[in-house]
Amino acid sequence: MTKLSSTWGGAPAYARGVRALVETVSVDGMPVRLRTMAPAGRRRDALAPTIVLVHGIGMSHRSFARSQRVLARKHRTVAVDLPGFGGLPAVGRRLEVPELGDVVMRAIRAVGVRESVLVGQSMGSQVVVAAALHHPDEVLAVVLVGPVVDDRHRSLLWLAGALGRDGLVEDARMNVVLLTDYFRSLRQYVRELRPMLRWPMADAVGSLRVPVLVVRGTRDPIARSAWAGRLARAARDGAMVELYGAHHVQEHQPGAFAELVDEFRRAQSLQATR
Repeated sequence: MTKLSSTWGGAPAYARGVRALVETVSVDGMPVRLRTMAPAGRRRDALAPTIVLVHGIGMSHRSFARSQRVLARKHRTVAVDLPGFGGLPAVGRRLEVPELGDVVMRAIRAVGVRESVLVGQSMGSQVVVAAALHHPDEVLAVVLVGPVVDDRHRSLLWLAGALGRDGLVEDARMNVVLLTDYFRSLRQYVRELRPMLRWPMADAVGSLRVPVLVVRGTRDPIARSAWAGRLARAARDGAMVELYGAHHVQEHQPGAFAELVDEFRRAQSLQATR
């Protein structure tokens, strides 16, 4: 069952006149927060696919704060806060990656999204792959930013070390977002570690029927270049691009990242007309 409530947030965000509409959708009793930003503030867009942004483990929509503002100048965008994250109450149980993918699709469907380009960062990349696998008629393409988990480094110890190294190359703002978001979502964070570690990402990407763009930061110690390249090659229609930055490269280079997503979307649109 899916229920929807919507409000203009008490602290609205603007991007050259673009205001964020914050809506909370209940999917099987689990609250999912959706933050919509679009040109002219439009809530619906039947002319082009919506760009849906899904954060990584422990994070929230704030990991796309800068990049969403730039993307929203041209596209309807929806940033998702998954159940148990972004200050939402912990679910009380582990959510497997395919279940999270279904939750995302049901939540965005509740606000009128019928065609989407899914953008996932870190663990969010797993979620959008799972969503595209199970809802191929509603997903036109996926963008995987700093994807996890490297199948040659599938251990909690290795990931913890890589995360620590990433903190040294993220900027001060991103580190504040990381620490505060982790603190708010600690209970759900711990529950989702095991599903994230065991999700067969490369196999799942290889099964996708939609185009895949892999994006990584050149200084990202978590999603290394070799792993990102293997993912792009595993896809039936895959490509990889590196931008200067750390694991949250979409926030280091919001303008370049938005241009990349826009170019990728337009290329897929042209290909579909041939």
